[in-house]
Parts: sequence; structure tokens; C-alpha cells
Amino acid sequence: MRATKIVFVGAGSSDFGPRVIADVVTNPAMKGSTLSLVDVDAAGLELIDRLARRMNEEWGGGLTIESSVDRREALPEAEFVVVMFEVEREKRWRMDYEIPLKYGLRQPLAENGGPGAFAHAARNIPHVLGVCKDMRELCAEAWFFNFTNPVPRITLTAHRYGGVKAAGFCHGIEIGLRRVSALLGVPREDLDIKAAGLNHFTWVLDVRRKSTGEDLYGALRQRLDDWPEGYDPLTREVFADFGVFPVIGGSHMAEYLPWVCDPQTKPWAKYGLELYDWEAGEAGREGKWQKIRDQVAGGESIDDYRRGSGERAIAVVEALVADGNSFELAMNVPNDGSISNLPQGAIVEVPAVVSGMGISAVSVGELAGPIAELCRRQIVVAELGVEAAVKGDRGTALQALLLDPMITDIEQARGILDGYLKAHGDLLPQFG
Repeated sequence: MRATKIVFVGAGSSDFGPRVIADVVTNPAMKGSTLSLVDVDAAGLELIDRLARRMNEEWGGGLTIESSVDRREALPEAEFVVVMFEVEREKRWRMDYEIPLKYGLRQPLAENGGPGAFAHAARNIPHVLGVCKDMRELCAEAWFFNFTNPVPRITLTAHRYGGVKAAGFCHGIEIGLRRVSALLGVPREDLDIKAAGLNHFTWVLDVRRKSTGEDLYGALRQRLDDWPEGYDPLTREVFADFGVFPVIGGSHMAEYLPWVCDPQTKPWAKYGLELYDWEAGEAGREGKWQKIRDQVAGGESIDDYRRGSGERAIAVVEALVADGNSFELAMNVPNDGSISNLPQGAIVEVPAVVSGMGISAVSVGELAGPIAELCRRQIVVAELGVEAAVKGDRGTALQALLLDPMITDIEQARGILDGYLKAHGDLLPQFG
């Protein structure tokens, strides 16, 4: 494979950054390529740069490693720009959860769905548009590969408003494969599934045993009669009521459903849905930074990173550069008829073929009618939220919240929006 240049924007992460860097360093096809690390946190970036160089040296990666706090220095000649930043992750996420509580809404996670998804995306969108602007000037043909949540909203921003080629990534399909494998008692390596829908809201369309071609969907439905006790009861109920298996499980799926967010009846307890532990997240992040400090000082092994991130972005890079004709089980791309009963141009999660020609989404036909309707509402909410965040339009933002199925009252929506705009005002310059 010829050499390429990959820029990681937001590389100064103590958790995800090192694992995605390991994806590049351990891939033999990347030898001779350039990996450029970018982050506004100079101290964090210096540590990650030193860690990457140690990986490259010890594992024989054969890469050229660069780093800069100025992305414009890194972008010229880039073919791939991988975006993976968050703005004050735990602190702001917790605010996204707590503000709606004042208005009688308990969101299951407040990260990718519900009103919290609006605030989460809106904070990141100005930075995304800045990256896209620089890409248009400095590497106009490069791909924008997105890991930042909410994946559909950030990918839509780059594609529709940023003017760049964009695709989003999530390892949820692998979680789905493991879940189906456990339920059926069939080894994951002998399973093939086809799934489609929206990120964190995808649905299994087909399940087969690779070795025989046997259709296993009927066997999966039969498992409803002897579902393991305590195992993801929300998935079981949705599967039983709609007849389609949700890929990623109740904890993420709940972000898109209105039936689990009533603080009075506490339905989340019935389904075993736990909140994110913000304190543990912050404490764990500092622990990971200390580990990295020890590793760059040479006192601790780095071999744990060899298992990589579990994401497919670097495999897709290889397939694009080397015309690999790779079949990807799930990619987040604009809908160009791949799901025929969802809106054109919406960011959908579907299988795709990746080659030198680009990323070609596979046509999966129609989703079941009720499932398509659940997805359509989320598409409208997401697209209005993105439009509002791009333009700084409070009226459009309010419409996005009013259409969110978790919202049950106009004054509730107004209160939540005002609370978000006030609390996050320093990070939402587009709203004035």
C-alpha cells in the first residue's frame, strides 16, 4: 500500500487516543505513512506524542509521527482527518442530565438521544465547522472520519454544512454480534448479521450461520420464550413487541425511547438502566494519565494497547488507499437510498463496501414500518438540532426539543432549552 497521511484531531485523550493510535501502529499496511496528532491541550498532547513514538519504536510501526496544537499546521497533504474530541466531557455531560431533571425529565443517559443530545452536539459543532473550514482550504479531498458523539449529528454537520466527505464510526455492531452469539450459543466467528437504522438505534435484519448459510432469525425469536433472567429486559420487550432485534441493547436504545424517562414511575429501575458515573469517569481519566506518564518514562509496559480500539476507521483507511474492497458491517453515511423508507441525506448506519472508489453503502431495502417511524422521528429531531446549532437559531432549537418524544410539555421544552443555553453559554457562541 502506498503511504498516506492521517491527522487525529483530539488526540490528547488518555483513553481513546492511545488505542486508536495503536490501530495505526500495529497495522503493517500503514508503514511509511504519517500520523499527525493534534490537540489544544499542549501538556496532554506532549504525553500522547511521546507514547505514540514509543509504540512506533517498540512495535516497528515504521510511521512518521508528528504533533501540533495548531491543526492548520497538520492538515496540508492529509488524506484522512479523524475527529475524536469532546469539550469538558464529564462536567458538561452531567449538566445535560441535571438541567432537565428540574423540569420533570429524567433522561436515560443524556448523551446521544433526548434533549441532552442537542446540548452535546451544539457544544461540539462550532469546532467541527472550524475543522471543516480548514480542511476545505488545506486538504479539500480528505475524508472527515468521525468518532465524536452524537455520531449522526456530528457526521451530518460535516457532510451537510462543512462541505467535506464524511463518515462516522461506532463499534456497536460488534456488541450486537456478541449479544446474538450469546443468545443463540453460536460462536461469533460463525455468525453473520445484517443490520441497519441509526447509530445506537440499529436493527438486525438478517442472522445467518456462516458455515452453513442457515437462517437463524427464527431461532433468535424463539429465545424470547426462555430469555435469560435479568438479561436486558428492555431489549426483550422491544423485540417481542416489534418483532425486530435491536442491535446495541437497552442502555443505548433507551436514549431514543420515551417509555423509560418518567421520574415518578421510575421505569428505568424495571429495565436495569444505570446512569453514567461521572465521578468515576473523571477519577478514571486521571488514573489513565498517570499510567501514561509512567509509560512514557519507560517504567510500565505498553502492550495493553495492542488490542486496539475495536473501531474500523484504520481498516477503512487501508481499504480506500489500497483498493481493498472491504465489506464493513456498519458505517454512518448519508442515506442515498440504502434504507428506502428513511429520508434521503439523513445519516444512517448501514453496511458498506469500501474500495478505491470510495465508500458505497449497501442497499438494505425497507425497515419494518413501525421501526422506520421510530427512526424517522429521531432523524427529524437530529436534523433540526444540527441546523439550530449551526445557525444559532433558538426557535429551531425549540422545535427540535418539542419534537423529541421524551418531551411532554411546551413549557418543559422551553425551560430545558433556556437552561442549556444559559449553563453552556460560554461554549455556544453561535447563540450569542
